Amino acid sequence: MAGRLVDELRRICGAEHVLTDRHQLRTYESDGLLQYHAVPRAAVLPGTGEEVAAVVRACHGAGVPWVARGSGSGLSGGALPVEEGVLVVLTRLRRILEVDLPNQRVICEPGVTNTAISAAVGPSHFYPPDPSSQIVCSIGGNVAENSGGAHCFKYGFTTNYVCGLEVVLADGSLVHLGGKELDRPGYDLHGVFVGSEGTLGVATKITLRVVPAPEAVRTLVAFFASPRAAGHAVSAIVSAGVVPGAIEMMDRLTIDASEKMAHAGWPADAGAALIVELDGPENECEARFDEVSRLCGEAGATGVVIARDAAERDVFWKMRKAAFPAMGRVSPNYYVQDSVVPRTRLPDVLDRIDELAREYGLRVGNVFHAGDGNLHPLVCYDAHTPGEAERAEELAGQIVVACVEAGGSITGEHGVGVDKKRYMPKMFAEDDLAAFQKLRCAFDPDGLANPGKVMPTPRLCGEVPGPYREHPLERAGLAERF
Repeated sequence: MAGRLVDELRRICGAEHVLTDRHQLRTYESDGLLQYHAVPRAAVLPGTGEEVAAVVRACHGAGVPWVARGSGSGLSGGALPVEEGVLVVLTRLRRILEVDLPNQRVICEPGVTNTAISAAVGPSHFYPPDPSSQIVCSIGGNVAENSGGAHCFKYGFTTNYVCGLEVVLADGSLVHLGGKELDRPGYDLHGVFVGSEGTLGVATKITLRVVPAPEAVRTLVAFFASPRAAGHAVSAIVSAGVVPGAIEMMDRLTIDASEKMAHAGWPADAGAALIVELDGPENECEARFDEVSRLCGEAGATGVVIARDAAERDVFWKMRKAAFPAMGRVSPNYYVQDSVVPRTRLPDVLDRIDELAREYGLRVGNVFHAGDGNLHPLVCYDAHTPGEAERAEELAGQIVVACVEAGGSITGEHGVGVDKKRYMPKMFAEDDLAAFQKLRCAFDPDGLANPGKVMPTPRLCGEVPGPYREHPLERAGLAERF
């Protein structure tokens, strides 16, 4: 059977779109979370939805596992390849197929970038989910991970904007879930698919809802002596009934890092910065903006700067969205976490993170969506120092546990992937995990679609849950199927 599957993939997509050289494949060995690596046996870049279905059918027929990958900007190891498996790279599927502004709908392929949707419908409309990587992250990946972003507090996550999906299941069959309607009768299967992290199939066409652009947008940044003080300001703003379009926080370390990239000129002694953006009708926006400025002052803000125009507003957001890449200017390596806590527990959890950082002797930068308590701690370390990478991973795990114990979640928008599946039992009972597995098996009874992700223990469909056992797809011996 040697070479048979690869030959079939080349026949489907063209030899130039099938990679088998190990040096080429190393391009795809991880997603944005660089702590995990695996080199697939082959990577294939289909150019159409029909080619995706044919590739998946070929893998199913050969009994070879496969993983779908978009731009590779994910931060949970969700697109980590399976060794001796096939990586289905969707970057060539980047067409916007239909723009229907009267009905506020867009149909696109999974490789279209997040910002390309807003560009296609602007300036009258926009697509609200906006991860920091929105200029490169793809809609297919957003669907897989149910991505959020800075404006998710007011506008919601990807799941709130996906109306319909064309999906290739794990056996290569094609199904349509949902449609252009906002709420199609029957089981919400497209809602099940969004956030399933590639374990139920791969979307080849996506129908999205877009919304009218707001009449006015006002943005400020307030500076505080500490993240705890800024957290109290967040609670005061939300308790007053104000629903900002975005409310983001950065601590001293992330401000220092971003300043080196964005050069915003923010105060060098600020312990935390709170970016608050209001949007909506002009009169309401103006009135609420004055209220937010007052509440920040009452919470102890040491200074408030209001964006005078769109250019200054862009600088504020450049500071915030530069936080992840800019961290490389202050630390050779960092470990990204993603957990959620109730807003009222923000100050306590931030104090706990400080305690853990001192205990482990590592710096932790905090940048997060303060409105919904979605934390993104960045654990800094030097991989060349023996034992420091392992200590950073352990510290990141302790932060996850602290968030769950505070009544939160192990992830807000980055997904579970391979990174956080070990913490699933912290949130879910065994009966819950068994229900998840039954759903997964209904879509993929052979376990070929993105195996080893989300579930804490690899399981076969129909087996009795128990202690960890090596999954058959984790063993060597698939090579002869190629």
